[in-house]
Amino acid sequence: MNVTHGLSTTPPAPAPAGLPDLTPVVAEQQHPLLFATVSGAHLYGFPSRDSDVDLRGAHLLPLRDVLGLEPGQETLSRTWDRDGVELDLVTHDLAKFARLLLRPNGYVLEQLLSPLVVHTTPEHAALVELAPKLLTRHHARHYRGFATTQWRLFGRTGELKPLLYTFRVLLTGIHLMRERQVLADLPTLAETGPAPAYVGELVRAKVAAEHLPLAALDGAPSQERLAADVAALHAALDAAEAATALPDAPGAREQVNALVVETRLAAGGGC
Repeated sequence: MNVTHGLSTTPPAPAPAGLPDLTPVVAEQQHPLLFATVSGAHLYGFPSRDSDVDLRGAHLLPLRDVLGLEPGQETLSRTWDRDGVELDLVTHDLAKFARLLLRPNGYVLEQLLSPLVVHTTPEHAALVELAPKLLTRHHARHYRGFATTQWRLFGRTGELKPLLYTFRVLLTGIHLMRERQVLADLPTLAETGPAPAYVGELVRAKVAAEHLPLAALDGAPSQERLAADVAALHAALDAAEAATALPDAPGAREQVNALVVETRLAAGGGC
């Protein structure tokens, strides 16, 4: 097994289909990454030709940065252009990422479980294995709130993107409550869940143009129909939450804590 910065690693993952080779981006980071995955429109199933690439993951701060009086940067964020592609990278230190996982936070679950893997390690695999124990009924609250925010944004801009985000997060929340599984791909959700019939057409239109207004589409659903369909999905999410077998609290807190401690100590030689 290879060792980098005192951290066990696995061979680089192949570039996700349709995306450039992002392996050099991982190698350039200030702190070793436990994993890096693609999120955003590529994960959600409606990237446009000019969509940026959203990279998300977890890094590991050295011991000196977590034991001293001046803590290291728990969150690192960078946006830049590489070979004509806009990249947006956000990573959290493992301890912060773990704390977020133990909350009803759908973002980090989707990042952890994204099938679009750029970089992975055994520690990443261990977190993925623990993920089913971290799902709770209260994740419905995350998706409900995100949908409300995106629906308001659609009301201000009239663009397809926030409208699709509204449908995506509601359907992800419903699927999670019913199937105990995190699924973020809107086309798949639309085929298997209670999505309006026109969602597939909206996805195809969004893929063709990043900031297309709904009004530019021939035969676009009316505002009244959209409002009724979004309200119906909210009601379906409420019902799924009420009926779900998911627990009220995550069940792997001690295991997640042990993973953080053991990973930090194993990499302690870099302090």
